[in-house]
Amino acid sequence: MSGTGLVEVLLQTLRDVLPIAGVLFGFQILILRRRVPNLRRVLLGFVYVLLGMGLFLEGLEQALFPLGKLMAQQLTDPAFLFGEGAQGVEHHWSNYGWVYAFAFAIGFATTVAEPSLIAVALKAQEISGGAITFWGLRIAVAMGVAVGIGLGTFRIVTGTPLHYYIIVGYVVVVVQTALAPRIIVPLAYDSGGVTTSTVTVPLVAALGLGLASTVPGRSPLLDGFGLIAFASLFPIMTVMAYAQLGEWWLRRRARKERETEKCTSN
Repeated sequence: MSGTGLVEVLLQTLRDVLPIAGVLFGFQILILRRRVPNLRRVLLGFVYVLLGMGLFLEGLEQALFPLGKLMAQQLTDPAFLFGEGAQGVEHHWSNYGWVYAFAFAIGFATTVAEPSLIAVALKAQEISGGAITFWGLRIAVAMGVAVGIGLGTFRIVTGTPLHYYIIVGYVVVVVQTALAPRIIVPLAYDSGGVTTSTVTVPLVAALGLGLASTVPGRSPLLDGFGLIAFASLFPIMTVMAYAQLGEWWLRRRARKERETEKCTSN
């Protein structure tokens, strides 16, 4: 990491953070007409935000973006797919099994580690009184992202139109919304947004662009983007499915208990 590059990133981050600070301080002083409480701590917090965002952005450029692109290039290398000396072999979607497996695995792993999802899962468990469990929600969301990114890479390899998948996906979501427990619907809709954040997006974006750059006949601009849409859509389905399965299991257990009580009384 060069010192000059880091300074440039910090200055750019400062320009991006200043409007936020302006809105917060402006409303506090001009609208509410009150002094900013704990001003020293607030200013120190902004310094931490500046440093953290700057280092994070520099880290993306130095590590995550290149790594995601490199993995896509290596996994689609004809020498890896077909063996050494396999030039001229016809490309077929079934030859990219390791690409789909990597997309599924990286989608699951990054989502489980997503800080925003951890925060939402903790709050959901707290507010629901344990009806929605911390790990249950995280696994449900992670499975949705994994399936979505896996299917998204299949779309890139095959070159099929993006909107077909999205339209069908939202039709499924609408049907699930009508059938799922009402308590889970708002959380399910939010789950897609919170999971496409600081950890997931850089690797997923790099994977899509790298894959579209190396698969024959694909354009990075036309085909490289769209994976994040899959990562946002499919968790909605899996979270509602998680709630529907839980509700079905509870009804089934209650029915068995009633049948047991009936047999005992007889």
